[in-house]
Amino acid sequence: MNIKKEVLVVCHNIRSAFNVGSIFRTADGAGVTKIILGGYSAHPPHPKITKTALGAEKTLPYERSWLTWKVIENLKEKGYYIVALEKTKEVYPESPEAKGTKNIFNFKPKFPLVLVLGNEVRGLSREILKRCDEIVFIPMRGRKESLNVSVAFGIAIYQLTNH
Repeated sequence: MNIKKEVLVVCHNIRSAFNVGSIFRTADGAGVTKIILGGYSAHPPHPKITKTALGAEKTLPYERSWLTWKVIENLKEKGYYIVALEKTKEVYPESPEAKGTKNIFNFKPKFPLVLVLGNEVRGLSREILKRCDEIVFIPMRGRKESLNVSVAFGIAIYQLTNH
């Protein structure tokens, strides 16, 4: 991936090590530059990550940081475009952050880009969302309101890097 299309992934409070491992493996396949594991996200070495990442956790650079919001602010200062992936545009419908939420399939990303993923149940907090430049969602056509975080990441990363 050239510098113009540089992509980092920030995982905030991803509780399942299997999901983290799957994110590593998909990130490797999509050409992600680095993963940042924020908050209490599972991290290597962990047997469940190893099982699903199939070695990607050893070849894809990653770092850990408890303060995800601080990581986002630092990356923004360095010129990264920060995009949060949330489960629906209605995540915080009364909040100013949700007003500009965009369908990922109609969204044109800017690079270098950071894709921010949140907790499997609670998603991303307002404190993190307000620090992002954009919030995107994957439209749901069935009865369920969301996808597994690693599946959503796979759809999102390939959609964003296909531009």
